[in-house]
Amino acid sequence: MIRAKQDEEYSPYIHMSRERWKGLNGNTSYTLTEGSIGKLNALNEPLTLEEIQDIYFPLSHLINIHVERAQHLHSDVESFLKDKTQKIPFIVGIAGSVAAGKSTTARVLQKILSLGPTQPRVDLVTTDGFLYPNAVLEAKGILNRKGFPESYDARRLIRFLADLKSGHQKVTAPMYSHLEYDVIADKLQEIESPDIVIIEGINVLQVNTGRKYRGPKVFVSDFFDYSIYVHSSEKNLLNWYVNRFLSLQKTAFQDQSSYFHKFSEFSEEESIEMATKIWNEINKPNLLNNILPTRYRADLILEKGQQHFTKSLKIRKL
Repeated sequence: MIRAKQDEEYSPYIHMSRERWKGLNGNTSYTLTEGSIGKLNALNEPLTLEEIQDIYFPLSHLINIHVERAQHLHSDVESFLKDKTQKIPFIVGIAGSVAAGKSTTARVLQKILSLGPTQPRVDLVTTDGFLYPNAVLEAKGILNRKGFPESYDARRLIRFLADLKSGHQKVTAPMYSHLEYDVIADKLQEIESPDIVIIEGINVLQVNTGRKYRGPKVFVSDFFDYSIYVHSSEKNLLNWYVNRFLSLQKTAFQDQSSYFHKFSEFSEEESIEMATKIWNEINKPNLLNNILPTRYRADLILEKGQQHFTKSLKIRKL
């Protein structure tokens, strides 16, 4: 026990059990219906009002503390410089493995943060739209490395974030279709005068120093005001990925316009074998080599147990 206390004392993180964390909620409460909760969770990711109250209410409260401090700092510096500048949005980055539940975390946070006292405008952008189109990936010979750092148009993503942080009132982001498994040509997401922007993607905390580039090195995470990593064991991630594949095989893959329609007639055994193969050949190497090493760059690590429910959190000390 003494050693465990010492480890936590000298760690850059404060470790919080679920019980300890949910006790921080205080009197914060939001009105949510079962229907609104159903729209927030993803396939095979159970989401309950208890999970939202225990985990996301305190998390939104913590983020709001950071947002308020950032706004005060902006105002004070503006007064000091005697220079009126545009409103700058607070940016939250959410990273983690494929199948970890990043999308659900992002959607729930967007909803809860938007219900805050000032009812801020909260936009959510996924980095899937910043993947190179399949035609470009095929030309580069890296279609089978989709999701790896080199498969993203990092310069376009950084330009987008730079525009946000420069105070541009209206910016646009490319959009992605999971049905077509490709970037949607000529379709953009418009973001206008946001207060908070959530950027969700597996690669957002990565620092790729391997590329040969002599100019200034700027990374996606340089633009974040707060960052979250959604974590679970590799065993859980594989299990969730396979189960999601099985569910999609019975639903979305049945659509003839789906990129994965070729798997629609697979037996359950064949589907499990294919999902496991994809995980072992693509998602697992990307997780171990690129995604997982970024975990401790996050301000907060959300640890998930077997059923996708949060079991503990690590919050970076200030």
